[in-house]
Amino acid sequence: MNTRSAFVPYAPLGTLKPVAPSVWVVDGPEIRFGYLGFKMPFPTRMTIVRLSHGGLFVHSPIALDEKLARAVEALGPVEHLIAPNTIHYWWVPDWKARFPAAQVHAAPGLDRKAKRPLPIDSVLSASPPPEWAGEIEQVLFAGDVMAEVDFFHRPSRTLILTDLIENFEPARIKSWVLRLLVRLAGAADPDGSAPRDMRATFRRHRAEMRAGVERMLAWQPERVILAHGRWYAQNGTAELTRAFRWVLKS
Repeated sequence: MNTRSAFVPYAPLGTLKPVAPSVWVVDGPEIRFGYLGFKMPFPTRMTIVRLSHGGLFVHSPIALDEKLARAVEALGPVEHLIAPNTIHYWWVPDWKARFPAAQVHAAPGLDRKAKRPLPIDSVLSASPPPEWAGEIEQVLFAGDVMAEVDFFHRPSRTLILTDLIENFEPARIKSWVLRLLVRLAGAADPDGSAPRDMRATFRRHRAEMRAGVERMLAWQPERVILAHGRWYAQNGTAELTRAFRWVLKS
């Protein structure tokens, strides 16, 4: 896990990839996240939704360079920068500096937990704000350690998650040690899910967690985009049911 690159990347990086009408993903560079004294590697991914009036909703922004900034500008004005949980926020200030008119929307608790200055304009909740109500639905999952807000783009039937499903492909992991850890965590493709340690943060909130998952299932998503690992381009509702069986089973 100390190798320079732990994952075979989802190339090309920093490139807009259309996945549905008005929805794009951009795969970013690998990062190292401090966890239990280790620097765990993660591939990164952001999602962009163009709202009906043309403004952009940028979910979990990745590292920004000028080439990517210009490609995003060509889609429309950047209006909303989304820090969807208390982990995914690091590059939001860089995007805010590049797109100063954009509003920053952050998961609950991030104002206290962020490890760099974060210019938060609004705190996300279980209900969509007027800026995207009617186009994008959302649901809040609040645990003991972290909170995450997930989003559903109604026109394309696209669900956008962050860390509540991780689906690392073993064939892309270079280290056998990391492959083993990912499997033990329950986050390996084709049976990706919330890592077991993350599930623990929601143990005391199981009823609320189940209600949130049932709400997502009621949306009947066709596709599910994830921040880490292979995302689901089809059969989204079935994949959601499988990945959240740890919540749905009594």
